[in-house]
Amino acid sequence: MPTPSLCATLGLRLPIVQGPMAGADTPALAAAVSAAGGLGMLGCGMRSPAAMAEAVAQLRQQTARPFGINLFVQEAPAPRSDEVARAQALLAPLYAELGLPQAPPARWCEDFAAQFDALIALRPAVASFTFGLLSAAQVQRLHAAGCTVVGTATTVAEALAWADVGADAVCASGLEAGGHRGTFLGDWRDALVGSMALLPACADALAPRGVALIAAGGIMDGRGIRAAQALGAQAVQMGTAFLACDEAGIPAAWRAALARASATDTRLTRAISGRPARGIVNALVERLQPHEAEVPAYPVQNALTAALRRAAAASGRGDYLSLWAGQGVAAVRPMPAAALLRCLEAELGGLANAIK
Repeated sequence: MPTPSLCATLGLRLPIVQGPMAGADTPALAAAVSAAGGLGMLGCGMRSPAAMAEAVAQLRQQTARPFGINLFVQEAPAPRSDEVARAQALLAPLYAELGLPQAPPARWCEDFAAQFDALIALRPAVASFTFGLLSAAQVQRLHAAGCTVVGTATTVAEALAWADVGADAVCASGLEAGGHRGTFLGDWRDALVGSMALLPACADALAPRGVALIAAGGIMDGRGIRAAQALGAQAVQMGTAFLACDEAGIPAAWRAALARASATDTRLTRAISGRPARGIVNALVERLQPHEAEVPAYPVQNALTAALRRAAAASGRGDYLSLWAGQGVAAVRPMPAAALLRCLEAELGGLANAIK
Protein backbone atom coordinates (compact mmCIF):
# COMPACT_ATOMS: atom_id res chain seq x y z
CA MET A 1 0.00 0.00 0.00
CA PRO A 2 1.48 3.41 -0.94
CA THR A 3 2.37 5.86 1.82
CA PRO A 4 -0.39 8.47 2.22
CA SER A 5 0.55 12.02 1.25
CA LEU A 6 1.45 14.54 3.89
CA CYS A 7 -1.77 16.48 3.28
CA ALA A 8 -3.86 13.32 3.60
CA THR A 9 -2.09 12.37 6.81
CA LEU A 10 -2.74 15.78 8.33
CA GLY A 11 -6.23 16.18 6.86
CA LEU A 12 -5.33 19.34 4.93
CA ARG A 13 -7.58 20.53 2.13
CA LEU A 14 -4.84 22.78 0.73
CA PRO A 15 -1.09 21.99 0.43
CA ILE A 16 -0.20 25.19 2.26
CA VAL A 17 1.73 25.58 5.51
CA GLN A 18 1.92 29.01 7.12
CA GLY A 19 5.52 29.85 7.98
CA PRO A 20 6.06 29.92 11.77
CA MET A 21 7.72 33.41 11.77
CA ALA A 22 8.65 33.58 15.46
CA GLY A 23 7.89 37.05 16.77
CA ALA A 24 5.49 37.85 13.93
CA ASP A 25 3.01 34.97 14.27
CA THR A 26 -0.14 34.97 16.40
CA PRO A 27 -2.64 32.33 17.51
CA ALA A 28 -5.25 34.17 15.44
CA LEU A 29 -3.15 33.84 12.29
CA ALA A 30 -2.46 30.14 12.80
CA ALA A 31 -6.11 29.45 13.63
CA ALA A 32 -7.34 31.31 10.54
CA VAL A 33 -5.00 29.37 8.24
CA SER A 34 -5.94 26.02 9.75
CA ALA A 35 -9.65 26.79 9.66
CA ALA A 36 -9.37 27.73 5.98
CA GLY A 37 -7.85 24.38 5.02
CA GLY A 38 -4.11 24.96 5.37
CA LEU A 39 -1.78 24.26 8.29
CA GLY A 40 -1.38 27.12 10.74
CA MET A 41 1.89 27.27 12.65
CA LEU A 42 2.95 28.82 15.95
CA GLY A 43 6.56 30.01 15.93
CA CYS A 44 7.50 29.20 19.51
CA GLY A 45 11.28 29.48 19.32
CA MET A 46 11.18 32.58 21.53
CA ARG A 47 8.19 31.59 23.69
CA SER A 48 8.55 30.21 27.20
CA PRO A 49 6.75 26.93 27.99
CA ALA A 50 4.02 28.93 29.73
CA ALA A 51 3.66 31.24 26.73
CA MET A 52 3.53 28.22 24.43
CA ALA A 53 0.65 26.76 26.44
CA GLU A 54 -1.17 30.10 26.42
CA ALA A 55 -0.80 30.49 22.64
CA VAL A 56 -2.03 26.94 22.02
CA ALA A 57 -5.03 27.48 24.30
CA GLN A 58 -5.96 30.63 22.36
CA LEU A 59 -5.58 28.83 19.04
CA ARG A 60 -7.70 25.87 20.14
CA GLN A 61 -10.44 28.24 21.25
CA GLN A 62 -10.67 29.43 17.64
CA THR A 63 -10.41 26.16 15.70
CA ALA A 64 -10.30 22.41 16.21
CA ARG A 65 -8.32 21.92 13.00
CA PRO A 66 -4.73 20.58 13.02
CA PHE A 67 -1.89 23.04 13.61
CA GLY A 68 1.84 22.94 14.18
CA ILE A 69 4.48 24.28 16.56
CA ASN A 70 7.99 25.26 15.52
CA LEU A 71 11.00 25.38 17.85
CA PHE A 72 14.64 26.42 17.48
CA VAL A 73 17.03 23.55 18.22
CA GLN A 74 19.66 25.34 20.29
CA GLU A 75 21.70 25.26 23.47
CA ALA A 76 22.02 28.19 25.85
CA PRO A 77 25.28 29.97 25.01
CA ALA A 78 27.97 31.02 27.45
CA PRO A 79 29.65 34.01 25.78
CA ARG A 80 32.79 35.54 27.25
CA SER A 81 32.28 38.86 29.02
CA ASP A 82 34.73 40.62 26.70
CA GLU A 83 32.81 39.33 23.66
CA VAL A 84 29.57 40.76 25.07
CA ALA A 85 31.26 44.05 25.96
CA ARG A 86 32.57 44.48 22.39
CA ALA A 87 29.12 43.78 20.96
CA GLN A 88 27.51 46.24 23.34
CA ALA A 89 30.06 48.90 22.40
CA LEU A 90 29.14 48.51 18.71
CA LEU A 91 25.47 48.96 19.59
CA ALA A 92 25.94 51.81 22.06
CA PRO A 93 25.48 54.65 19.50
CA LEU A 94 22.18 53.15 18.34
CA TYR A 95 20.89 52.80 21.90
CA ALA A 96 21.98 56.36 22.66
CA GLU A 97 20.17 57.65 19.57
CA LEU A 98 16.90 56.19 20.89
CA GLY A 99 17.66 57.30 24.46
CA LEU A 100 17.74 53.74 25.76
CA PRO A 101 19.87 52.28 28.54
CA GLN A 102 21.98 49.23 27.66
CA ALA A 103 21.20 46.51 30.17
CA PRO A 104 22.30 42.90 29.76
CA PRO A 105 19.36 40.60 28.97
CA ALA A 106 18.04 38.31 31.69
CA ARG A 107 18.70 35.31 29.45
CA TRP A 108 20.11 34.71 26.01
CA CYS A 109 17.35 32.37 24.88
CA GLU A 110 14.65 30.02 26.12
CA ASP A 111 15.58 26.59 27.49
CA PHE A 112 15.10 24.18 24.59
CA ALA A 113 14.70 21.08 26.77
CA ALA A 114 11.84 22.75 28.68
CA GLN A 115 10.25 23.93 25.42
CA PHE A 116 10.53 20.42 23.98
CA ASP A 117 8.79 18.90 26.99
CA ALA A 118 6.06 21.55 26.72
CA LEU A 119 5.58 20.78 23.04
CA ILE A 120 5.10 17.09 23.74
CA ALA A 121 2.57 17.90 26.44
CA LEU A 122 0.65 20.14 24.02
CA ARG A 123 0.56 17.44 21.30
CA PRO A 124 0.22 19.51 18.13
CA ALA A 125 -0.41 17.67 14.88
CA VAL A 126 2.97 18.88 13.57
CA ALA A 127 6.22 19.55 15.40
CA SER A 128 8.74 21.37 13.24
CA PHE A 129 12.30 22.41 13.99
CA THR A 130 14.98 24.71 12.65
CA PHE A 131 18.57 25.81 13.49
CA GLY A 132 19.61 22.25 14.37
CA LEU A 133 18.91 18.52 14.34
CA LEU A 134 17.01 16.35 16.81
CA SER A 135 18.21 12.95 17.94
CA ALA A 136 16.39 9.81 16.84
CA ALA A 137 15.24 9.37 20.45
CA GLN A 138 13.66 12.83 20.46
CA VAL A 139 11.87 12.07 17.19
CA GLN A 140 10.55 8.86 18.69
CA ARG A 141 9.18 10.79 21.68
CA LEU A 142 7.33 13.10 19.29
CA HIS A 143 5.92 10.18 17.33
CA ALA A 144 4.72 8.63 20.57
CA ALA A 145 2.88 11.90 21.28
CA GLY A 146 1.17 11.68 17.88
CA CYS A 147 3.18 14.44 16.20
CA THR A 148 4.27 14.51 12.58
CA VAL A 149 7.91 15.64 12.67
CA VAL A 150 9.23 18.19 10.17
CA GLY A 151 12.86 19.30 9.99
CA THR A 152 14.27 22.32 8.17
CA ALA A 153 17.06 21.91 5.61
CA THR A 154 19.02 24.25 3.37
CA THR A 155 21.04 21.51 1.64
CA VAL A 156 20.54 17.91 0.56
CA ALA A 157 22.94 16.78 3.29
CA GLU A 158 20.75 18.42 5.94
CA ALA A 159 17.62 16.87 4.41
CA LEU A 160 19.21 13.42 4.62
CA ALA A 161 20.31 14.07 8.19
CA TRP A 162 16.66 14.64 9.10
CA ALA A 163 15.65 11.48 7.25
CA ASP A 164 18.29 9.54 9.19
CA VAL A 165 16.75 10.49 12.56
CA GLY A 166 13.23 9.54 11.42
CA ALA A 167 11.60 12.82 10.40
CA ASP A 168 8.34 12.47 8.47
CA ALA A 169 8.95 15.50 6.28
CA VAL A 170 11.64 18.04 5.46
CA CYS A 171 11.03 21.71 4.72
CA ALA A 172 13.65 22.66 2.13
CA SER A 173 14.35 26.37 2.44
CA GLY A 174 15.76 28.09 -0.65
CA LEU A 175 17.96 31.15 -0.40
CA GLU A 176 14.95 33.28 -1.47
CA ALA A 177 13.23 32.68 1.87
CA GLY A 178 12.77 35.48 4.36
CA GLY A 179 13.89 35.38 7.97
CA HIS A 180 16.61 33.24 9.46
CA ARG A 181 18.47 30.58 7.53
CA GLY A 182 18.15 27.14 9.11
CA THR A 183 21.62 25.91 8.13
CA PHE A 184 23.14 23.54 10.68
CA LEU A 185 25.77 21.61 8.70
CA GLY A 186 28.83 23.47 7.44
CA ASP A 187 29.25 27.14 6.61
CA TRP A 188 26.01 28.99 5.87
CA ARG A 189 27.67 30.66 2.87
CA ASP A 190 27.99 27.23 1.26
CA ALA A 191 24.27 26.56 1.76
CA LEU A 192 22.84 29.40 -0.34
CA VAL A 193 21.00 27.16 -2.80
CA GLY A 194 18.02 28.52 -4.73
CA SER A 195 14.72 26.67 -4.63
CA MET A 196 14.88 25.63 -8.30
CA ALA A 197 18.05 23.64 -7.59
CA LEU A 198 17.34 22.62 -3.98
CA LEU A 199 13.84 21.18 -4.36
CA PRO A 200 14.39 18.54 -7.04
CA ALA A 201 17.66 17.44 -5.43
CA CYS A 202 15.95 17.02 -2.05
CA ALA A 203 12.97 15.28 -3.65
CA ASP A 204 15.24 12.75 -5.33
CA ALA A 205 17.09 12.11 -2.08
CA LEU A 206 14.03 11.88 0.18
CA ALA A 207 11.51 9.99 -1.99
CA PRO A 208 13.26 6.61 -1.63
CA ARG A 209 13.20 7.11 2.15
CA GLY A 210 9.45 7.81 2.21
CA VAL A 211 10.05 11.32 3.58
CA ALA A 212 7.76 14.10 2.31
CA LEU A 213 9.14 17.37 0.97
CA ILE A 214 7.79 20.83 1.83
CA ALA A 215 9.06 23.76 -0.25
CA ALA A 216 9.89 27.19 1.14
CA GLY A 217 11.37 30.31 -0.41
CA GLY A 218 9.83 32.88 -2.72
CA ILE A 219 6.41 31.21 -3.00
CA MET A 220 3.67 33.84 -3.05
CA ASP A 221 0.82 32.58 -5.27
CA GLY A 222 -0.74 29.59 -6.99
CA ARG A 223 1.92 29.59 -9.70
CA GLY A 224 4.64 29.20 -7.08
CA ILE A 225 2.76 26.38 -5.40
CA ARG A 226 2.32 24.49 -8.68
CA ALA A 227 6.00 25.04 -9.54
CA ALA A 228 7.07 23.61 -6.18
CA GLN A 229 4.82 20.61 -6.68
CA ALA A 230 6.29 20.05 -10.14
CA LEU A 231 9.74 19.96 -8.52
CA GLY A 232 8.69 17.25 -6.07
CA ALA A 233 7.14 19.04 -3.09
CA GLN A 234 3.94 17.74 -1.51
CA ALA A 235 3.23 21.08 0.14
CA VAL A 236 4.65 24.59 0.44
CA GLN A 237 5.51 26.72 3.44
CA MET A 238 4.74 30.40 2.91
CA GLY A 239 6.02 33.00 5.34
CA THR A 240 6.29 36.40 3.68
CA ALA A 241 2.92 35.90 1.99
CA PHE A 242 1.26 35.72 5.42
CA LEU A 243 3.23 38.60 6.99
CA ALA A 244 0.89 41.13 5.40
CA CYS A 245 -2.26 39.39 6.65
CA ASP A 246 -4.42 41.26 9.13
CA GLU A 247 -3.76 38.68 11.85
CA ALA A 248 0.05 38.85 11.67
CA GLY A 249 1.66 40.33 14.77
CA ILE A 250 3.90 42.94 13.18
CA PRO A 251 4.07 46.71 13.84
CA ALA A 252 2.75 49.29 11.40
CA ALA A 253 6.26 50.31 10.32
CA TRP A 254 7.02 46.75 9.21
CA ARG A 255 3.72 46.61 7.27
CA ALA A 256 4.59 49.87 5.55
CA ALA A 257 8.01 48.51 4.57
CA LEU A 258 6.41 45.37 3.11
CA ALA A 259 4.03 47.48 1.02
CA ARG A 260 6.80 49.41 -0.74
CA ALA A 261 9.54 46.76 -0.99
CA SER A 262 10.77 44.92 -4.07
CA ALA A 263 12.82 41.73 -4.34
CA THR A 264 16.04 43.70 -4.69
CA ASP A 265 15.38 45.49 -1.39
CA THR A 266 16.09 42.35 0.64
CA ARG A 267 19.49 41.13 1.79
CA LEU A 268 20.99 38.37 3.87
CA THR A 269 22.68 39.68 7.01
CA ARG A 270 23.86 38.24 10.31
CA ALA A 271 24.54 41.67 11.80
CA ILE A 272 21.18 42.01 13.56
CA SER A 273 20.82 38.61 15.21
CA GLY A 274 24.12 36.79 14.76
CA ARG A 275 22.55 34.27 12.37
CA PRO A 276 22.11 34.96 8.65
CA ALA A 277 18.60 36.17 7.89
CA ARG A 278 16.94 37.81 4.90
CA GLY A 279 15.15 41.08 5.42
CA ILE A 280 14.43 44.48 3.91
CA VAL A 281 17.49 46.71 4.03
CA ASN A 282 17.13 49.65 6.40
CA ALA A 283 19.33 51.88 8.56
CA LEU A 284 19.86 49.13 11.14
CA VAL A 285 21.24 46.77 8.50
CA GLU A 286 23.41 49.46 6.94
CA ARG A 287 24.80 50.69 10.27
CA LEU A 288 25.69 47.19 11.50
CA GLN A 289 26.78 45.63 8.20
CA PRO A 290 30.43 46.82 8.43
CA HIS A 291 30.70 44.91 11.71
CA GLU A 292 28.92 41.75 10.54
CA ALA A 293 31.98 39.55 11.02
CA GLU A 294 32.51 40.85 14.56
CA VAL A 295 29.07 40.33 16.11
CA PRO A 296 28.54 37.32 18.39
CA ALA A 297 26.60 34.34 17.12
CA TYR A 298 22.86 33.87 17.60
CA PRO A 299 21.21 34.09 20.10
CA VAL A 300 23.63 36.48 21.85
CA GLN A 301 23.50 39.28 19.24
CA ASN A 302 19.75 38.77 18.88
CA ALA A 303 19.29 39.30 22.61
CA LEU A 304 21.58 42.34 22.62
CA THR A 305 19.57 44.09 19.87
CA ALA A 306 16.14 43.05 21.20
CA ALA A 307 15.44 46.10 23.38
CA LEU A 308 16.51 48.40 20.55
CA ARG A 309 14.14 46.75 18.12
CA ARG A 310 11.26 46.73 20.61
CA ALA A 311 11.69 50.46 21.21
CA ALA A 312 11.80 51.11 17.48
CA ALA A 313 8.55 49.18 17.01
CA ALA A 314 6.86 51.09 19.83
CA SER A 315 7.87 54.45 18.36
CA GLY A 316 7.03 53.54 14.77
CA ARG A 317 10.62 53.63 13.57
CA GLY A 318 11.05 51.12 10.78
CA ASP A 319 14.68 52.16 10.35
CA TYR A 320 15.72 50.19 13.46
CA LEU A 321 13.46 47.17 13.11
CA SER A 322 14.43 43.74 11.81
CA LEU A 323 12.23 43.76 8.70
CA TRP A 324 12.43 40.07 7.83
CA ALA A 325 11.00 39.28 4.40
CA GLY A 326 11.78 37.04 1.43
CA GLN A 327 12.50 37.87 -2.19
CA GLY A 328 8.82 37.51 -3.06
CA VAL A 329 7.96 40.54 -0.91
CA ALA A 330 6.75 42.66 -3.84
CA ALA A 331 3.84 40.21 -4.28
CA VAL A 332 2.41 40.50 -0.74
CA ARG A 333 -1.36 40.91 -0.61
CA PRO A 334 -2.67 42.64 2.53
CA MET A 335 -5.89 40.91 3.53
CA PRO A 336 -7.25 38.52 6.17
CA ALA A 337 -5.60 35.10 6.16
CA ALA A 338 -8.81 33.32 5.17
CA ALA A 339 -9.15 35.60 2.13
CA LEU A 340 -5.56 34.86 1.11
CA LEU A 341 -6.23 31.12 1.32
CA ARG A 342 -9.30 31.60 -0.90
CA CYS A 343 -7.18 33.48 -3.45
CA LEU A 344 -4.53 30.76 -3.43
CA GLU A 345 -7.16 28.06 -3.80
CA ALA A 346 -8.74 29.88 -6.75
CA GLU A 347 -5.36 30.30 -8.39
CA LEU A 348 -4.59 26.61 -7.95
CA GLY A 349 -7.97 25.71 -9.42
CA GLY A 350 -7.49 28.03 -12.36
CA LEU A 351 -4.10 26.55 -13.14
CA ALA A 352 -5.49 23.01 -12.94
CA ASN A 353 -8.24 23.92 -15.42
CA ALA A 354 -5.71 25.57 -17.73
CA ILE A 355 -3.58 22.43 -17.75
CA LYS A 356 -6.62 20.32 -18.71
